Amino acid sequence: MEGAVEPFKARRTYLVLRDRIANGAIAAGSRLPGEPDLAAEHSVSRVTIRRALDQLAQEGLVERRPGVGTFVLGPGLIAPTVVDFSDVFTHLKEMGRRTEVRLLAFGYVVPPAAIAEALGLAPGDRSQRAVRVRQMAGAPFSYLTTHVPERVGLTYSEAEMATLPLLSLLERSGVKVARARQSIGATLAGPEAAQALQLEIGAPLLSLTRLVEDEEGRPVEHLHALYRPDRFAFEMQLQRTGADGARRWSPLPPQAAAHTEENAAPRKAKNRKAST
Repeated sequence: MEGAVEPFKARRTYLVLRDRIANGAIAAGSRLPGEPDLAAEHSVSRVTIRRALDQLAQEGLVERRPGVGTFVLGPGLIAPTVVDFSDVFTHLKEMGRRTEVRLLAFGYVVPPAAIAEALGLAPGDRSQRAVRVRQMAGAPFSYLTTHVPERVGLTYSEAEMATLPLLSLLERSGVKVARARQSIGATLAGPEAAQALQLEIGAPLLSLTRLVEDEEGRPVEHLHALYRPDRFAFEMQLQRTGADGARRWSPLPPQAAAHTEENAAPRKAKNRKAST
C-alpha cells in the first residue's frame, strides 16, 4: 500500500519545495537540508525526498552536487512564455518566430467524431493530423494536436509542417482566416504528453481548444493544446467600461494594450532608478 501512495507523496513534497523556491522562502544559492532532515520534516522516506529533488533538478531549480549537497539555483531559469488571450493570431505568428518546434506525427486520418463534427466533415472524411511540441531554448512548453480538413492539408508537406507555423501555411493555401473560438481549462498529463513535455504522468497542464474559421464561417483548423503552467501563461488586459451603475470589465483592444505597455516601460525604468 505504501508503494502505491509514495508517488503522490513525492509529488506533494516537490510542489511544496518548488513553491518555497518560487516565492523566495528558500533563497537562491542556499543549501537545502540533507535528505534525512527533509524526510523527517515532510514525514516521508528518503527515497521520496530523492525523487522530489530529482524533479526539481530536472527543471533547473536546484543543483545536486554528490557528496556536497543540494543547492537552490533560483525561482526558474526559463522565463515563461506569455501571450495576450485577446490578440491570439498576432501572438501565434510571433511565437512561431521566437520558438522552435518538433514534429512528432504527421498523417491523414478519420478524426474522432467530436472533431469531425467541429470541422463540419462528413462521415468518413479525413483530416490532416499533426502532433508537435513547441519549445524555447530547448525547454518544451506546449504539446499541440491539430486537425485540418484534408482539402487544406494537401496544400503543404510534412517538411513544411515541421518548419513553418500552421497559420502561415493555412494563409498560403488561400484560406482567409477571420475568427476563432477557444476555451481554456485544466487537465492532467497522459503518457505521451508527459514524455514530450518532460513531466511525470498526471502532472497538471493548461488545456486549450481552438476552432479557427475562414471569412465564410467554415472551420479550417481544430487545435487541442496542452501547456506546462510553469512555462506558459495567458494574460488579458482589461478596462472599465459602461455607464455608472452598469460598469463592467472589458478586454482592452490590442493597440491600446500595446500603447499601455509602452507607456508603462518608462515608468518601470524610472521607478527602478529611483529605488537604487
